[in-house]
Amino acid sequence: MIRTFSAFTEEMDDVEGAVSDIKRQIENRDLLANSIGLISCLPAFIETGVYAALAEALPFDLVGQTTIAGAVPGSEDLNILSLFILTSDDLSFSVALTEPITEEDERLIISSYEHTMALAQDRPSVSLILVYAPLLLTVGGDYFVRAFDAASGGVPVFGSLAVDNTLDYRKARVLFRGEDYADRVAYLLIHGEFKPRFYLATISNEKIFSGTGVVTRSQGNQVLEIDGAPAVQFLIGKGLATDDRGVIQGLDSFPYIVDYNDGSDPVVRVIFATTEEGGAVCLGDIPEGSTLSVGYFDDTEILKSTQSTLEKVPLAAPASAPAAPASAPASAPAAPLAHAATSAAPAINGILIFSCLGRFLTLGFEPKRELVEVRTRFDRSRIPYAVVYSGGEICPLANHVNPGKMTTRFHNNTFCMLVL
Repeated sequence: MIRTFSAFTEEMDDVEGAVSDIKRQIENRDLLANSIGLISCLPAFIETGVYAALAEALPFDLVGQTTIAGAVPGSEDLNILSLFILTSDDLSFSVALTEPITEEDERLIISSYEHTMALAQDRPSVSLILVYAPLLLTVGGDYFVRAFDAASGGVPVFGSLAVDNTLDYRKARVLFRGEDYADRVAYLLIHGEFKPRFYLATISNEKIFSGTGVVTRSQGNQVLEIDGAPAVQFLIGKGLATDDRGVIQGLDSFPYIVDYNDGSDPVVRVIFATTEEGGAVCLGDIPEGSTLSVGYFDDTEILKSTQSTLEKVPLAAPASAPAAPASAPASAPAAPLAHAATSAAPAINGILIFSCLGRFLTLGFEPKRELVEVRTRFDRSRIPYAVVYSGGEICPLANHVNPGKMTTRFHNNTFCMLVL
């Protein structure tokens, strides 16, 4: 069994106050034999020394990332440092950090994983890998999926690429045991028998234009030809508007929906540029032979897809569900319960959510709206949760050809939930 609880602080400049905030929220929690803290925060918490002080003060390792915003129960401010603590007697945790990554060399991650497993050779097998990866120009998100899949032999991976609140994400960092890194992967291996569940919100069918095409030529994250013609022609054929130079406007609002044709569910790929030759450059690889559709994102679609996916999670809190955090603002309004928990629903011990930065930005002047949907669904159920905004999401999908087999994918503009 695994238990989870959360804590947070809004004290960005007062190091002692921040540490006191967190300690007060966890002092009455029962930590079991093995514990780990998953941390997310703005870069300012690193710069002021709060993150390092917490890593020194807490009785468990911290691993995580910087972000642009996040939430845990009781939080009202986007500018928080949040912790999501996993603790268990039955499961154990191994944490590790790779060497610097400069290119898509899978051997670097495979070597690190093998070393970590050698140190944990007396522990049970790994049921889940949690990955915090850097946001790099030289390495795509699919690289991390391929490397960990090769290293582990197909263990499910749930993870995120770090971001921050700067325009060019220059301060995005992976966090590991009090230090921060711009070019390394931190990861957590969960040893022991348990069955995590995964839920994803992408794009609803009514926002997908009719008609599909087959990728006939691609190179990594560049789709060069669809149905034997330049990729741009396929996009224009779906009604995407061009300016007087023939350049497609608002590309990032019109994602590809990619079917790998291997039995797993389709994934979303955001298009961020086109080439002079008519290719489309995407945030993620698209292999030849994939089938593509084109969709449309707006704030209504973001909220609708999030809400419908949240409603798929049956609400049954664990018997030991914690009360609201001690430092939750007294004025915080109680969130209405969307669906009551039922005794038939399996107990949920915690939920970790990675949601794409693109979803946050699409919500414009009211970026908290997706977080409000999460609070509305989970707060009164007393299920611990943490939401972290991400530069790219890693989450397994069910495989419909091989029931019971999970296929880990890299995602864009997706809301991913790990339910423990």
